[in-house]
Amino acid sequence: MQRHIFDCNQGCPVESTLQVISGKWKSVILYHLIKSKVCRFSELQKKMPNCSRRMLALQLNELEKDGIIVKKIYPVVPPKTEYSLTDFGKTLIPIVLEMEKWGEMYNFMHSKDSNRTAKSPQ
Repeated sequence: MQRHIFDCNQGCPVESTLQVISGKWKSVILYHLIKSKVCRFSELQKKMPNCSRRMLALQLNELEKDGIIVKKIYPVVPPKTEYSLTDFGKTLIPIVLEMEKWGEMYNFMHSKDSNRTAKSPQ
């Protein structure tokens, strides 16, 4: 899939960031790599059971092409592949951790709303 990369001198750098980290599973992959430091393909699959092997491979490939993660292949049978953040990818750690905090807050707020809705008389 062709992606449009904006000229940050003219466009919005937030949009450039979102283009790199958005994707159906990219932010989840980044989150797991931040928490685990290094993950094998099979580990990521277990942590993301709703993501198909093909989609996981595509998302990992895009993150690798963007210089966010590095793929290390060991010459063993069966093949062993590990993924980790590059130094450049590590610059996303504070961003993803803030997204985690915001998501927890959002989930908490909305769980309270849904509890009120469920308990409110009809």
